Amino acid sequence: MKIALAADHAGFEEKENIKPTLDELGIEYTDLGPHSADSVDYPDYARKVGEAVASGEYDQGILYCGSGTGMAIAANKVKGIRAAVAWNPETAALARRHNDANILAIGARTSPEGTIPSIVRAWFDADFEGGRHEMRVEKISAIEQ
Repeated sequence: MKIALAADHAGFEEKENIKPTLDELGIEYTDLGPHSADSVDYPDYARKVGEAVASGEYDQGILYCGSGTGMAIAANKVKGIRAAVAWNPETAALARRHNDANILAIGARTSPEGTIPSIVRAWFDADFEGGRHEMRVEKISAIEQ
């Protein structure tokens, strides 16, 4: 598994803080930026990760911003991306199991303190269930056409 990470200035610290958890899980990652907490525009980083995942260069992505919402909206503009905002382990797991989400968006300012590592663990512990969900994901993909 190879993933791409990025954030805006609001999510920079959480992006940095999740790296030891990813190392512990054996997840290979590339940090696509930013590399400081200086103010940046989140759509630029959402696009970088979205295009990297959509191209197949990376299997999945994780994005951080203040709420997770801006990153998810921007990433979802990239064809082939299904970015989901998760605020607890259950929503992260359901996004993978039912929606085959390929980018996890996390709110650095809105996630309950100390829960982000468990959100990320739940994301990587879950797999797409297929079955009845497959048809629904295909319908989502059809909207992009």
